[in-house]
Amino acid sequence: MDRLSIMLTPVTGAVITGFIVIALFSLGFYNWAAVGTGAVVGGILAWPAAYIVSRKIKGDDPFQTRARTQGMRGLPEV
Repeated sequence: MDRLSIMLTPVTGAVITGFIVIALFSLGFYNWAAVGTGAVVGGILAWPAAYIVSRKIKGDDPFQTRARTQGMRGLPEV
């Protein structure tokens, strides 16, 4: 687990929850079950989505790639 994914988890959870709630509201479900469903699904999918985004960001970072190729793999993440 890396620190960037921990920092991205609340953001991705809010985005996923908001997307689901807006989709359910647009389909005509105006009740607490729609909000609760969005919150539960957003909470469950928050960390996996944040981890995927974190891997993508670090994969595109030229400094991260350079550190990997120079044998600094065993050092702690900064």
